[in-house]
Amino acid sequence: MTHHVSSMLDTYPKDLGDIDRQKLAECIEACFECAQTCTACADACLAEDMVAELRQCIRFNLDCADICATTGAVLSRQTGNNVETTRALLEACRTACKTCGDECASHAEMHEHCKICAEACRRCERACAELLAS
Repeated sequence: MTHHVSSMLDTYPKDLGDIDRQKLAECIEACFECAQTCTACADACLAEDMVAELRQCIRFNLDCADICATTGAVLSRQTGNNVETTRALLEACRTACKTCGDECASHAEMHEHCKICAEACRRCERACAELLAS
């Protein structure tokens, strides 16, 4: 996926300024991957027999999925830079990924889908932090 994300950034007709294109591409990819993984994890949690015990995990999964998808979409738009909104979204995404990743990690020994989701959340959390720092 990074190939397409990078290719689209490379073909953007205007100057992207001093943004680190590689970190931007990695963050966009991580956001969309995390959104999909969190959505799938919430669905898998709903299929578990102990669904009531996973209520908080499902909520965090769905919140994280929505925030990651929105962040990925906003980061994909380069026309008319909105630094304040982008920074706030990256901070929110990093926070949602940390919260969801921590919750999923607490279920990882019992549920493989939560283990996979925690890993995707950690990757996205790091990508947001690295883009914020660049």
